[in-house]
Amino acid sequence: MSEYYENPLITRYSSEEMKRIFSSDTKFRTWRRLWIALAEAEQELGLNITDEQLDELRSKVDEINFDLAKAYEKELRHDVMAHIRTYGDQCPSAKPIIHLGATSAYVGDNTDLIQYRDALKQVRKLLLILIKNLSDFALKYKDVATLGFTHFQAAQLTTVGKRAGLWIQDLMIDLEDVDYVLSTIKFRGVKGTTGTQASFMDLFNNDTDKVKKLDDLVTAKMGFDEHFDLSSQTYTRKTDSRILNCLAGIAQTLAKFTNDIRLLQHLKEVEEPFEKNQVGSSAMAYKRNPMRSERISSLARFIISSSLNPAITESTQWFERTLDDSANKRISIPEAFLATDAILLIAINISQGLVVYENMIDRHIREELPFMITENIIMEGVKNGGDRQELHEEIRKLSQEAGRNVKERGLENNLLDLIKKSDLINLSEDQLEEMLNPNLYVGRAPQQVEEYILEKVKPVLDNELNQEDLVKVDLKV
Repeated sequence: MSEYYENPLITRYSSEEMKRIFSSDTKFRTWRRLWIALAEAEQELGLNITDEQLDELRSKVDEINFDLAKAYEKELRHDVMAHIRTYGDQCPSAKPIIHLGATSAYVGDNTDLIQYRDALKQVRKLLLILIKNLSDFALKYKDVATLGFTHFQAAQLTTVGKRAGLWIQDLMIDLEDVDYVLSTIKFRGVKGTTGTQASFMDLFNNDTDKVKKLDDLVTAKMGFDEHFDLSSQTYTRKTDSRILNCLAGIAQTLAKFTNDIRLLQHLKEVEEPFEKNQVGSSAMAYKRNPMRSERISSLARFIISSSLNPAITESTQWFERTLDDSANKRISIPEAFLATDAILLIAINISQGLVVYENMIDRHIREELPFMITENIIMEGVKNGGDRQELHEEIRKLSQEAGRNVKERGLENNLLDLIKKSDLINLSEDQLEEMLNPNLYVGRAPQQVEEYILEKVKPVLDNELNQEDLVKVDLKV
């Protein structure tokens, strides 16, 4: 164990894939790849850069002397210059052409955009897995009637699958947002100190076509379709705000999903996975706390609050650049991605092992259904020759008596027994029992779920999700 603070996103929650994307190793290797791409493009456009220099740069791209870079940074107080010096010491013949014409934001900002793009792809993959798991769950339970709740008060019936369908629909909206951001994310490109490309115009003797081509070549070499048409020293920080809003949207969806699970677990209707040797409480041995759902809710709150950071940064930038974005974005954006990765992993884990207690669901329905069908009883009574106003008054009195029986005496709902004994309500016992079939009151919920998943969700999953992605997620803690 370390004697210093360790980030729990790293030690407890996030995946190896997401941690690797934001690792120092990935970051600084990407810097070197960017320097190589720039030198290659400059050579292709006629600058005096030799094949031997490029080969030397390529041979050392993954051999980073971090101790040397750290020593240089302590001396220079500049991380980019520290790594230029480190790379140059390893590549003496290429040293004169490393970072030629570029500013620090060339490697810093472009690397950030590459990391964010790759991280969004990881988020997207996890979203698809979660949507697949919940779709299977929704179809399995599309016909199982359950109490609907408004204001956490019993309302009309829905189905277990329909409720899951609502979770899925929000996740599909999040997927659309991720796809939009991925489709519009742009490379900063090769823009120079204040975005004017003046240094490159000087290198290429004011040949505008070559400077424009340089921008396009490096953008393509780094795997982007487009670069920003305009930048200052940095790409617009509105990009960061857009990305974090996307992550915050996922956090909102999963917080709502897990709040529902927590409430359902309190009702003993649906339960998140609980392992054989898992301890629910150090004091109360019987407890089965919804710790996975609570963890998602906790981390989701962190992500949602983190989305404020790039919004403030974007709104407070001065002219072409101010450095008060740098320290903040080093923390807020990677950690928001790590936390989003974590909550998606936990949600996948939950979705793999959700337990539904149908007998408890049915019990709760039977406790409330007699109140819910009183209008139907009145209508059937009228059909059998009764007076609507008299029946309404009788039902009102009997409902209040049954309500007192439940609330004041702690007994079961006896409304149906009272109705059966009433001389005014001329319905047979068989008629009343038939009316207690919960599936009569779920409307089109089963069909809605089936139509939505088969018509809107399944085509996306079939087209986008690989079978090998559907791995079981085991949590560290």
